[in-house]
Amino acid sequence: MDQQQRQLVKKYLDIALRRKKLIIVFFFFGVIAGLAVYLTTPKVYQCTSLIQYQRQQINPASMSKDDIKSKTSEVVATVSQQITSRSNLEAMIKEFDLYAEMRAALPMEDVVDVMRAKHISFKEEIGDIFMVSYQGSDPKKVLRVTNALAAKFIEENMRYREELASETSTYIKDELRMAKDSLDRKEAVMRDYKLQYYNEMPEQLANNMARLNSLQDQYQKNQDSYHQMEQTRILVQEQMSLRQELVEQQLRGVGTVGSAGQGGKATGGLAEITELRKTLKDMQARYTDQHPEVRRVKKLLEELEGGYTGEDGKSDGALSPPIDPQIEQIKTQLKEIEFNIARLKTDRAEIEKEIGKYRQWINNTPIREAEWAGLTRDYEQLHLYYQELVAQSLQAESAHSLEKQQKGSQFKIVDPAHFPEKPFKPDFVKIMLMAMAVGLGMGGVLAFGVELINTTFKEPEDLESFLGLPIVCAIPVIDTSGEMRRKKLVTIAWTMLFVAASLALVVSLAYFWKKGMIVL
Repeated sequence: MDQQQRQLVKKYLDIALRRKKLIIVFFFFGVIAGLAVYLTTPKVYQCTSLIQYQRQQINPASMSKDDIKSKTSEVVATVSQQITSRSNLEAMIKEFDLYAEMRAALPMEDVVDVMRAKHISFKEEIGDIFMVSYQGSDPKKVLRVTNALAAKFIEENMRYREELASETSTYIKDELRMAKDSLDRKEAVMRDYKLQYYNEMPEQLANNMARLNSLQDQYQKNQDSYHQMEQTRILVQEQMSLRQELVEQQLRGVGTVGSAGQGGKATGGLAEITELRKTLKDMQARYTDQHPEVRRVKKLLEELEGGYTGEDGKSDGALSPPIDPQIEQIKTQLKEIEFNIARLKTDRAEIEKEIGKYRQWINNTPIREAEWAGLTRDYEQLHLYYQELVAQSLQAESAHSLEKQQKGSQFKIVDPAHFPEKPFKPDFVKIMLMAMAVGLGMGGVLAFGVELINTTFKEPEDLESFLGLPIVCAIPVIDTSGEMRRKKLVTIAWTMLFVAASLALVVSLAYFWKKGMIVL
């Protein structure tokens, strides 16, 4: 510290010593004012109750997962909102007759807001323990209200959890019912779709392909059999034609010998008829009976056979061809072959129809697969959602049962509120320290102000600075005997006044403390 700073400190100390009486007076005024403030300030008492949040112990992982994840602060905040609702606080105010003067001047809603905002507090401690506090002017009522708030925590928590479990169970049941209805409707749609397009479903593709291959094999065998039958029929027809030519040749030989005396007319007509019959047989082997050429040859043959009859209306019995058993046998065989050909044609038409049907099923399989994938995708999502709801419904029922049996998470009073022995505020020590500090501060500020107003010189350096001349010597103040006696009396008076004031202050403090008006 340099010389200038030391002089400045010395200057302030000199001012304090010169004006010590003024500072002491304001100090006493500050103490008296602080005591007055403390005595006139209404005493506020506070009670605190410790509450522990006990989590359920019965299989909590599966019964109530949300309860494990939730923090104690969240649960306390939720329940405290219910406790500090207007209906609960208004009932508590009327039950314990709180805020009588305030209720006479303000509406109940404002009184409830004051109680909620200024007099009730919730503070979380370590772990799952938290504090419930209440402040008031009557220590007995403060104690009762604090215990009532703590009991309200247990009651409201049980009611809230049971209502929550019941609402959750009801909601999940409704969701489960709606999910089941949707699932049933979806299953009905899938069932109808599968019944309608069963043969076109993807799982039938392998069977359809196998059946199509089998039908194609049957069709090929039918074709082969048909061609074989056609070839056989042609061979049989040729065999019959040859046999008929042989019979006709034999017949012509017999007719020539038997009719030698009748002339060449009969022989020529018979040969023409025989030739037309042969031509007709050849054409019938290649064409149907409705073919124009076949019809024309039949008509010509009928005319020749009719004209060959004698004038007496009787034909020559010697010219009628005899019945050949071999030809009849060949005709029977031919009819059988034609019947088999017709049957093969019918079978082939049915096989072609079946092949077309199976090809259509196979061609529609990708379309059905895509449509079925859309149906099953929605169904799988609905089924998964339904299974989740079933599990949640079981959990909700279990949680509801636990809450009814009071085995779920609940609050427990660890330390109930105790009767407050001293007020929570005002704080006597804090008020008095602040009052003394304010008194000393005001005294110091006023003393410094008086020194600034006083123009007398207190130090030689001030005079030298003002006159601009050096000081050669300083003559001290020489008091007369009367002045010394007067100063002594003043000092004694101030000392007695200080002692008296101090004693009065101490006695006042002791009296108020004894009366219980001051609580340390």
